Amino acid sequence: MPKRSGAILAALLLAASTATLALAQTTEDARAISEDIFGSSVPPDEAFGAFQRGYYLTALSLALPRAEKGDGAAQTLIGEIYSKGLGVAENVARASSWYALASKNGDMMGTFELALLYQDGRGVTKSREKAAELFKKAAEAGYMPAKYNLAMLYIEGVYVEPNMTRAAELLKEAADSGMPEAQYDYGVLLMEGAGAAPNPKAGAEQIGLAADQGLPAAQVEYATLLYLGRGVDKNLEEAVKWYRKAAVGGNAVAQNRYAKLLAVGEGVDLDLEEAAMWRALAKRQGLNDATLDKLLVSIPAEDLAKAENRARYWPGEPPTATADAGEAAKAP
Repeated sequence: MPKRSGAILAALLLAASTATLALAQTTEDARAISEDIFGSSVPPDEAFGAFQRGYYLTALSLALPRAEKGDGAAQTLIGEIYSKGLGVAENVARASSWYALASKNGDMMGTFELALLYQDGRGVTKSREKAAELFKKAAEAGYMPAKYNLAMLYIEGVYVEPNMTRAAELLKEAADSGMPEAQYDYGVLLMEGAGAAPNPKAGAEQIGLAADQGLPAAQVEYATLLYLGRGVDKNLEEAVKWYRKAAVGGNAVAQNRYAKLLAVGEGVDLDLEEAAMWRALAKRQGLNDATLDKLLVSIPAEDLAKAENRARYWPGEPPTATADAGEAAKAP
């Protein structure tokens, strides 16, 4: 391992040599960003500051000396640069080596990123077993994204014994930290009573928290709970609001359901043209609904054409006849 580490460092030092000029120009910027993030009372993390500002070669140059001394955070930063091809050619295999060094030196973000590579088989030979082992290591050290991923493995029973109770415990910890995906999934478990005592009210609350953070699946689910009055008081207007929010965000299911509500005027004013536009957007994503088609069978041909034209230009607006005439007048 030490020989391999030395070889990687030598290669990276060569790759970083092109950053000398950028380093001279941006070190002060990096220090300023670091002080904004960490405050001036602690030594500034110039490598992280440069990375945050988008000076990736500068970040690489600043991180390398620390990485050579065994700094796990610096090694993870370098792994991120190579795994995403930020300022350098993407090299996931090299990134995996840096993440492995970071994990060995106790950096849990590096451990987590390495687990993801093993899970997907990127830069390393795919191994769900190795991924599970690394997720466990990072989760036990308190790294919240790893707790979430480990919970998924407990639910699936992948290289760990299926354990819904443990999955619910891990999801709760991740949800309490504010992770929207965990809030949503923990909410679903509470709604269903899987791994935890059934608690529709608490489940709906968790799903609502995830919806507030912009998670589309949670927004659709929360809208449905409001529509049905499950775990929350029934509120059609609020349901419409959440369906529309997810629809605007591009969720096909939300687009379809919002279109249905518009087509029958439930919780919102009846508007067949608007409904047809949202139906067209959902269909564009492959979601067809015969029931919705029947609801819109009476729409006038002119309104249908307008709706489909609006969908064609969405999220922008179709060009107006006046604008078209103006452009034509300017033509030679």
